[in-house]
Amino acid sequence: MSDKVLIREMHEGEEAGACQLITESFNEFIAPGYSDEGVDEFLKYVNPDSMRERLADNSFALIAIADDLMTGIIEARSNNHIALLYVKKDYHRRGIAKKLLESAIKKCRQFDNTVDEIAVNSSPYAVRIYEKLGFTGVDAEKTVNGIRFTPMKLKLQE
Repeated sequence: MSDKVLIREMHEGEEAGACQLITESFNEFIAPGYSDEGVDEFLKYVNPDSMRERLADNSFALIAIADDLMTGIIEARSNNHIALLYVKKDYHRRGIAKKLLESAIKKCRQFDNTVDEIAVNSSPYAVRIYEKLGFTGVDAEKTVNGIRFTPMKLKLQE
């Protein structure tokens, strides 16, 4: 495994591969803590058609490529909210999530240079990961439509 990671915009037509990466990771790490309703709700959100619609509207996605594979994805909306951040299991603990986040923040600020914080609704599995990335919880865990999450924010430096 190479340490070289390329972060780039996701191209049209890559939605199915991105959704597969997300679904595999979700099923292994997050779904076991969700109700059937929550799993169904999440899977509706991460299908290629839904992703295409979001990306055509108010979102963008960046992917990480390592070893000629899509190894991670981040989707941001409204230039201040992380909607999805997933890294393939075999590529955990290699700084890919951090690189995706840094690149997404840069892109958010290109669209809107007044952005001073980034929000995320973290799954219970990812709270510690987001804390390591500098996010702090802003409210207690919530459950909406079976989706468990903790609202978190990252204050951006000038």
